[in-house]
Amino acid sequence: MAPPELVRTFYETVVSQHRLEDLPRFVEEGCVLRQGEWTTPLGPGGMVRHLAALRETYPDYTVRILRQHWAAPYVVSECVMEGTHLGPWPGTVPTGKRLIFTGVNIDRVEGGKIVEHGGAVNTFETLWDAGMIRPAE
Repeated sequence: MAPPELVRTFYETVVSQHRLEDLPRFVEEGCVLRQGEWTTPLGPGGMVRHLAALRETYPDYTVRILRQHWAAPYVVSECVMEGTHLGPWPGTVPTGKRLIFTGVNIDRVEGGKIVEHGGAVNTFETLWDAGMIRPAE
């Protein structure tokens, strides 16, 4: 499977359908989370914990890829993430609102698996529009 297809299948099928048992087919044991200049060990176990926590907040969470760019070994994916806010999230209480976020994922694929994941989600606009954040007084 070509890297862009692997990444699309991972997000739109494994993540969106909460098929955590399939994670080891897509995520390398030594996979790291990249945040700027720092990396943190992640692996399938860390990814499972992250996705399980995400499902506690948004039980119907899905990811849809709008477009991708591949410059080996990196796949950059512009995404739309949606879910109903039914669980706790830092600094918020469940609102029951359907929230839609946009973001960019950057995944490094080597040997047919994701070995590095990073990216950014535009949370501000969505949380502002939903009335979940306000200016400090």
